[in-house]
Parts: sequence; C-alpha cells; structure tokens
Amino acid sequence: MGSKIRLVNPIGFIVCLLIGMVITVPLTLQAKEAQEILQERLEAEYASLEALYKHFHSNPELSLQETESAKRLASEFRKVGYDVTEGFGATGLVAVMENGEGPTVLLRADMDGLPVKEETGLDYASTARRIDPAGNEVYAMHACGHDMHMTVLAGAARVLSSLRNHWRGTLVLIGQPAEEIGQGAKAMLNAGLFEKFPVPDYAFAFHVNAGLPAGKIGYVGGYALANVDAMDIYVKGVGGHGAYPHMTRDPIVLASQIVTALQTIVSRETSPLDSAVVTVGSIHGGTKHNIIPDEVHLQLTIRTYSDESRERTITAIRRIVEGQAMAAGLPKELYPEAILMDEYTPALYNDPGLSSRLAKTLSYWIGDTNVFEVDPVMGGEDFGRYGRTGHKVPISIFWLGAVDPEKWRQSQQDGTPLPSLHSSLFAPLPGPTIRTGVTGMAAVVLDLASVPK
Repeated sequence: MGSKIRLVNPIGFIVCLLIGMVITVPLTLQAKEAQEILQERLEAEYASLEALYKHFHSNPELSLQETESAKRLASEFRKVGYDVTEGFGATGLVAVMENGEGPTVLLRADMDGLPVKEETGLDYASTARRIDPAGNEVYAMHACGHDMHMTVLAGAARVLSSLRNHWRGTLVLIGQPAEEIGQGAKAMLNAGLFEKFPVPDYAFAFHVNAGLPAGKIGYVGGYALANVDAMDIYVKGVGGHGAYPHMTRDPIVLASQIVTALQTIVSRETSPLDSAVVTVGSIHGGTKHNIIPDEVHLQLTIRTYSDESRERTITAIRRIVEGQAMAAGLPKELYPEAILMDEYTPALYNDPGLSSRLAKTLSYWIGDTNVFEVDPVMGGEDFGRYGRTGHKVPISIFWLGAVDPEKWRQSQQDGTPLPSLHSSLFAPLPGPTIRTGVTGMAAVVLDLASVPK
C-alpha cells in the first residue's frame, strides 16, 4: 500500500538536498574520469586483445585439456600484476590482485572448446584436431564462445590494473576448465577455491549470446539457466524372430510407449507456471529388419529450474518406465534400468538485487538502449555452483551480444536463422563484442568496489 509523504521541515529538506548534491557530484566526476581512462586504455589495448582472441579461437582445447589456453591466460594476468596459481582444479587457474580494504569480487571465464569441425570460413578459423576422452581424433572449435570469455577477462584484468586508484578491494579472476561437460566449477570448488583464496562477496560472469547483436547486454534476475541432467534408460525384453512377435517381449514397442508416456510429465504433471523439459535425444536398438532385439537404449536430457521440480521430474520418469514395463507383462528382473548419469549441472540463479544493480551500472556505462532484460533459458551453465556453497555468494551472469548487427537485422526482417551456440558456423563479431565485454566487466568491478569520496 502507498502512503502520502508530508514535508515537515522544508528548510531541512533543502539542506539535505544540497548535501546530497555535494556528495553526488564528486562521485559522478569520479565515474566520468574512470570511464575516460578505461576507454583510453581499452583502445590502446584493443589491437592486442583482438590478436589474443584470434589466437584462442584458432587453438581450442577440449574439456580438461586446456593446458595451453590456461598457460596463455596466466601469462596475460602476470604481465599486469596479478598473483597467479596454475593447475588448480585440474587445468584451471586463479589470479588474485589485492588493492586495499574493500569487497572481494570474483570474475570468471571458462576455457574449453567443443568437438566440432569449424565451417565459418574465417581466416583464423580453427583447424585443430584433438584426442577426445574415448581416444578418437576429432576436430575442435570454440563453438560456444569461450575464446571470447577468456579475451574479455584478460582485457578487464588489464584495464582494472591500470584503474587501481578507482577501486579498493580484492579481485579474484578464474580461468575455469570443463564447463562444457559440467565438471569445471565443481573441480575448482572441490580443490578448495573458497578455502585457499579470498571468499568473494560477489561473483560475476558474461556468456556470449548467439541471438543478441554485438554491443548489447541482456540480463535476468532469478533463475537464468536450468538444472541439466542426463539419464540412460536400458529397456529390456525377450528377443526373437520378427515373424513371431508373440514369442517375444518386444523392447522396441515398450521403448516407444515409454517415449510417448514421458511427454505427459511436462504436459500433465508440471504446473503450467513451472518449466521443465524431458527430451529423448537418442534411441538405439536392433540390428536387422526381421530380428526383435533383447534391448533398446534411450538417452534423455532433463531440464528444470528448482531442485523440487528436478526431483519430481526424475521420480516421474522412473515411475513411468517401471509402470510401462509392468503393463507390458515383463517379469521384474527385466524391468528397465533408468540410470542418472554423473553429468548434473545445477540451475543458475542470479541474485535479483545484484543483477538489478549491475544492470543499472552497465546502462550507465554503455547506454540505456544497450542493456535490457531477457527471458531465462533451458540451457545449462556450471557458473551457478559458485553461488550454491555454504558461503551463499551472490552471483550474476549476463548475456553478451556477439552477432554482427547487420546479420541480426537481416534475420529480424526475413527470418533467416542465425547460427546458434555449438554451431559449426557460430562466430562472434570481435570488435564490438570485445569492447562491450571488457567495458562491462570493468564497470561491474568499479561499481562493486568503488572508492568512496
């Protein structure tokens, strides 16, 4: 409910207003001075940052193999005065700069590429080939923009080092491995990130966005990305000749019924105001036209936001799988196995207050029309783990537009699809993406750790 405000003492009010003006003006001047220095420094550094970006882009490394990427990033941090620890959390690194009394701010970039053959046609396109965990030689590409994440963090490290008169506190910079397989943040935390290094008061990250024009930033308060689970279901049966199905217990028919029944979890068991995804991404079974197999293998991805919704969805899958087997008349020893894989990535919850504050800061630095609220997505991001420890660190991840604005406008006009993240055709536009990312990341620190006047 609203209430009326009555001005009791007009003279006192005017005095307070004048005091507020005296306090506000130096802060504004300070911010403008920092902006000018940052932009001057950024332009001086831009050519080398673009070269760094192209180096990372041309030399991707797969998850938990990011040794050269980490070594290069560590070198970048050391050159501008950070204390760097390498080989932390497998192939990760931690860089720290202490700059007096003040808050501790953590900035994170992930480093791993994907087993994708690049088809962008860029003159700095990756032709790298790596060995995957199964021992196969595969092409590798930074199809999710982690090359840009590393570049932006390196650029922010440089400009913030030169702006030490404008902030006080401690910076903790993270080069994180294995985000693509959901293991990197967990590895960093299990290695003692918050025990061996300063515990952050705030943690912040950007992720490039394949649907936003370069120069724009999107933000979300609350749930921004989903819980991600993978499940394998082994549907068993009694195989035999395709001409005599009555002599078998057909696992292909049972698997088909399971796939159909799973769709009711979202449509009939999940509140329309909640969100969940149950997708069967792979189904394999059988060897020949006229042979009914003994087993069919299903692979699922499960997406939810809240922990309660996650548990409810997983429980429902197992109940449906068992119920369909019972209805098919299978003996209990042939009931399907539903195995939850060790690939869980928790939902990423952006602290609403922090996100709102930083959105205002970014609007000031790069313009009101360039920062706007966007919808949450069902993708996954293990940055959320940094906010789920007992330290309850407020975290926020923002979307960094990476699409050539002309191509984005064309897509809006004629519906031409843009290459998505993980596409062999995805390629951020370096100039405005690097400049916006570095400016935004530095602005966040200058806000959270500003020097009082």
